[in-house]
Amino acid sequence: MTWEEKIKDFEIFLRFERNFSENTLDAYVRDIKKLKDYSEESLENTGPDRITYENLQEYIFRLSKQKFSERSQARWISSIKAFFRYLLEDEVREDNPSALLEGPKLGLYLPDTLSLTDINKIIDAIEISSKTGKRNHCIIEVLYGCGLRVSELIDIKISNINFKENYIKINGKGDKTRFVPLAHYTADLIKDYIYEVRSEYKVAKKHEDTLFLNSRGTSMSRVIVFLIIKELTDKAGVSKKISPHTFRHSFATHLLQNGADLRFIQEMLGHSSITSTEVYTHLKNEELRDVILNYHPRNANIAQ
Repeated sequence: MTWEEKIKDFEIFLRFERNFSENTLDAYVRDIKKLKDYSEESLENTGPDRITYENLQEYIFRLSKQKFSERSQARWISSIKAFFRYLLEDEVREDNPSALLEGPKLGLYLPDTLSLTDINKIIDAIEISSKTGKRNHCIIEVLYGCGLRVSELIDIKISNINFKENYIKINGKGDKTRFVPLAHYTADLIKDYIYEVRSEYKVAKKHEDTLFLNSRGTSMSRVIVFLIIKELTDKAGVSKKISPHTFRHSFATHLLQNGADLRFIQEMLGHSSITSTEVYTHLKNEELRDVILNYHPRNANIAQ
């Protein structure tokens, strides 16, 4: 038995039985490959069937000294635990050496969000007189108006947009399909982009149905979308650290602030568990706390 063999089996298991997204799957496999390298270099090539809890402890200890974030350390441990649980279920091992591993205690992660003012500043920074600018404007509005992941954005098919009923069919994580409503404003922007901008692209083969295209007429990459947003953010003078995902967080937060039900937000985001969506209630609680501190008469008396 080799590490390569078991890592390949693990990858197949995550892909087809656990329905992991490509990004999560890549991260888990990459983590286990690092463990393999450590085993080959420091443990005399000890195989996955013979590695011990003490070996894993030492490995995690060494990594923790390299100034990686606690969130990265937590993911390594999650990857290792998933790998050895798989080996146990596959009867490669009779024990689980990772069972007692403990990750760092993580504080509550509250995602960065943008105010409507910040979003409008970013949009105002776009040169909408150009075709590229019009496309970028549409990208920002779809990210914010539909709460999509960047992987979902670049994979939108024109045939999955229903302008009559105003919704987009989205294939999300784990091949889960959901239908995201389109505001009339966002739907009109998409139509204008399709008929006024995209129609003038020379579309490459196999991309005839792709909504957002690059200058070569093929699908846009995640990196390009990230760079577009970074450039616009800098130009707009918005100092927050912003990624495509920030617009998704802002979408959910603004819906909650305006009274939307958390269950509906869960459906629109494509979260399999309400727990993932509940982080936004903490953002709202922070806002409520600020309101009390700033406007409650008892607090005002103390301030005086």
